[in-house]
Amino acid sequence: MQIEKLNFHHLFYFWRVAKTGHLTRVANELHVSQSALSNQIRQLEETLGEALFERAGRRLVLTETGQLALSYAENIFGLGQEMLGRLEGRGEGMVRLRVGSVATMSRNYQENWIRPLLADPTVTLSLESGMLEDLLHRLLQHQLDVVLANEAVAADPDRPLHCRFLGSQAISLVGPAAVWSGRFLRMPEDLGGLDIALPGPRHALRGQFDALCVAAGVTPRLRAEVDDMAMLRLVARDSGWLTVLPEVVVQDELRAGVLVKVGRSTMLQENFYAITTLHRHRMERLEQLLAQAPALADGSVPRDSGSDTSKARRRAVGSGAPET
Repeated sequence: MQIEKLNFHHLFYFWRVAKTGHLTRVANELHVSQSALSNQIRQLEETLGEALFERAGRRLVLTETGQLALSYAENIFGLGQEMLGRLEGRGEGMVRLRVGSVATMSRNYQENWIRPLLADPTVTLSLESGMLEDLLHRLLQHQLDVVLANEAVAADPDRPLHCRFLGSQAISLVGPAAVWSGRFLRMPEDLGGLDIALPGPRHALRGQFDALCVAAGVTPRLRAEVDDMAMLRLVARDSGWLTVLPEVVVQDELRAGVLVKVGRSTMLQENFYAITTLHRHRMERLEQLLAQAPALADGSVPRDSGSDTSKARRRAVGSGAPET
């Protein structure tokens, strides 16, 4: 068979049905009749010389050939979606970078990471947050260019992803300056009975902290557990309790003297990763971010200033309230 004999319109219909296993649903979504949809897939099977589906009750199940065809169709149409995303805005000389980040990651860390682009007048940012699996699905569909996470993703031949380590930082214990300035606590040995706010159970470092407390025979008085780092920052600032978190989360409050670092544990680490697809189109600006990322884990990069930054900030679009 020659490539010119392959009808990509038929392959597109197959791809949509293979992802749902349901002809009627796809026919409704594409505004075609079910019989027309079946006929086009049948023509693709005749071209390939093998069946792509077999019936299992009322559902369609992929054959071995169908699974192989789907893996290629995912790349073909995923790259098509990526191309459309790349072309968006190019007529105006703009480049769009689409960044996803897990909801448990510090917004301050994200801002530190993208800060080199905030003063670039040729870049438009699209920022999303969500659950890791949802973001990885969008990444594999080429709807995102990179996902920032605080946990590694294992290598999997069924999910062609590249997980790049960006850096790590020790976890700090912070408290209100009015109470804790000049004082120091060992973590976790000195935390027994003290009011404390912690990252929620879904956060990667929570299990580490709980294990240290059990090993030390220490039981702090848990006052709040918060998955979202933006909310944990507010709790640390306004509650008066001690809070265990990555220092980057409250970098502005520490600089302003509202909070002080009361303790730090090198046994507790938050790691940062950038996840991309193996087959992604190379983007120069993304490559630059990936290359300089390790220096950003502690939030130490100096802030940019000037009108270009303000303009770039207004161009950035995304979900979730930013940290200040």
